[in-house]
Parts: sequence; C-alpha cells; structure tokens
Amino acid sequence: MKPIFILLLLSMTSQWLAAQDVDTLNLTNKDAVYQRPFIYEEQRSNLSAAVGGYLEANTNYFSTDGISEGYSMEMRRFNIFLYSTIKERIKFISELEFGHGTEEIELETALMDFELHPSLIFRAGILLVPIGYFNQNQDSPKWEFIDRPLVSTNLIPSTYSDVGLGLHGTIPIRDFSFTYETYLINGLQEGIITNEENRTFLRAGKGEERFGEDNNGSPAFTTRLALNKRKFGEIGISGYIGNYNIFKKDGLPIDEKRSLLIGALDYNFSIKKVKFLGEIAYIKADIPSDVGQNFGNTQWGFHTDLIYPFWQGKLFSWQNIILNASLRFEYLDYNVGKFRDTDSNISDHLYSIMPSIGLRFSPNTLLRMSYRYQWDTDLFGNPPAKTAGFQFGFASYF
Repeated sequence: MKPIFILLLLSMTSQWLAAQDVDTLNLTNKDAVYQRPFIYEEQRSNLSAAVGGYLEANTNYFSTDGISEGYSMEMRRFNIFLYSTIKERIKFISELEFGHGTEEIELETALMDFELHPSLIFRAGILLVPIGYFNQNQDSPKWEFIDRPLVSTNLIPSTYSDVGLGLHGTIPIRDFSFTYETYLINGLQEGIITNEENRTFLRAGKGEERFGEDNNGSPAFTTRLALNKRKFGEIGISGYIGNYNIFKKDGLPIDEKRSLLIGALDYNFSIKKVKFLGEIAYIKADIPSDVGQNFGNTQWGFHTDLIYPFWQGKLFSWQNIILNASLRFEYLDYNVGKFRDTDSNISDHLYSIMPSIGLRFSPNTLLRMSYRYQWDTDLFGNPPAKTAGFQFGFASYF
C-alpha cells in the first residue's frame, strides 16, 4: 500500500501544475508539514532535496479606548524550509523562522520520518506538537487572517515545537482516513507561572533550554486522533499531559509534582462553498496557592472561522483570482473560577470579532485586509477595554 501522504502530494502536484486552486486546509492535518509547494516540485522533479519557505508582512493601526501608538509596518516572518528524501521512506524536513526581522530566530522543525508502513511511521527530532489543528498547520499563506487565532497562541502556545519521538500513521477506513500521532517530548516549563503576563500563560513555558534537556526529567505525553473525509473535512481531538515544574534537585525532592493538562477539539469542514474551521481548548494546571488568584488553574477558549469565496475571475493579466470574505469569532477565559474570599466570579476574559478580505492570486500567494474589534475584561470584572484596528498585508510561499 502506498503512503497516503504521497498520494495526496501527487494529486496536489497535478492540480498545481494545471494552475488549479489547491485547498491545503482540507487535507490530512497530520501531514501538513509536507503540504508545501516546494515539496510538490521535489516530487515532480525526482530531486533528493529541496529548499523553500514563506514570508509575510503587514501594516497595523490599533487603538485601545481611543489611545493609539499610531501606524506601523511589520516584517512579521521569514521562514526557510529544507527537505530531503534521504532514502526510500526516510525523509527529513526542517524550518527556521526569522520573526520580526531578526528579533526572534527559532528552529521550529528539524525531524526525520522512518516509514515502516503508512500506518506506522517513527518520527524523531524537533517536531510540531500535535495540540489542536493550528499548531501543525500554521503557515501564514494558508490562512485568510493576518493574526493567528488567540486560542492557538495565548492558550495553546503555538507555534509550539519540542524535542521528542514517537509514532504516527494513517489508516484508511472506506471513504475516511483515520490518523493518529503520539509522542514523548520534553514539555512545557515553569515559565507558565513565572512570566511578565502575571497570569497562567502557557506560551511563556516554552523555555529555550527545552531543546537541550528536560527541566525535570519527566517527559510529557501528547497525542492527536483525527477522522478525515476528502472533499468534506476533518475533526480531531488532542491532548497533552506532563509535569511543568522542577520537583527534584540533586536527587532530593524540593516541590510537589505539578501537572499540566491540555485538551483540544478541532474541526475543518465545508458546506457547499462555505468553509468552517476552528479550535476549542481546555487547560487544567496545578498552580501553587501562594502565587495568587490571578494565576488561574483552569482556562478555556475557542475560535471559529467562516470563509466564503464570493468572486472568482480575471484581474488584469492574472487568471483564476479568488476573493474570499472571512469572519472570525474568538473567546478566551484565562481564569475560570471564583475568588476564595468573596465567592464572586473571576473575570479575566476577552471577546473578539474579526472580518477579513483576502485576494488570492494562487493557492500560495495572497493579499489580505483584516479589522479587529476586541473586548478585554480584567480580573475584577470592570468595564472592558475596547480595542479596534485595521491590518493590511501579504503572505506567500516561495
């Protein structure tokens, strides 16, 4: 049986060469790391290695309660991919990201896949942790919005890469594909509560040393299971569990083991021309009582995107241009619960709505414009701070 991701790549390659629109968000999410145009070219040309990447830039203008820092331009990301078929059924892929020019440089992926069978592939290296849909499918040219979903960045700490190893595979079931991933990784660290945000914030737990060693010698476990139906979409459930704190030093116990649990449900499907995709995330963390009630032990949130292609045609000399109208709804609750002293609700949450227009010149290149309106309510439930702003930018693979 041929590997299902090779069949997907070959199918996409033939459509790409015929200048047809390839719906990269409607493929098996597990293999999103291989759903990039430079790999299609490598497959077509029988090369042993290939180089590619993407870039995105945008302008921003935001104000909060009428106060603004003005207009600014941003080179948000410049990413380089390297890919090689080392030997039949042995593949290597890596991604190096330059964020905000050279302000942030991060190795996001550097992994090898050893395919014993399409249903049993051993993976090891720096991998994208399979929590939710977005973390493994976050290349900017695939998305209609300039900003990444807040639930995927402020709750699930995307982009979240870690050193690990494990198994993944695809099992065909009639008209469906069942995919699974299961890995042991070093895991998130104590920054989730020792951070400048002054709240439980998982993104701050991505310690730079995680690529070199586990901070507590206790690997975390992560998994994602999904069911995919071609031309309809995919639904997945995923989870992460691990200890985030240092509980031993020189072999002696210095703290209790403090666990972190992340659960997510993601979906991506189409009904006629309308595409729906989103994530729901739930977080449960063992937080020490002495750090303060602003650090929540329970968080949850979601985002839902609706995308509708309302025009397709010719623009100047460009053929098959698509104009998409999109709308995103978001909600985050950073601290679910009540104050111990007053039994009143803790109100550290936000709502956001974001309409967007995207002009796609090809599946790989687009111009887009977004507007955000956001309500942020503080810990004590005071009237929300209101943020509004416009963004305009582009994103493209190369």
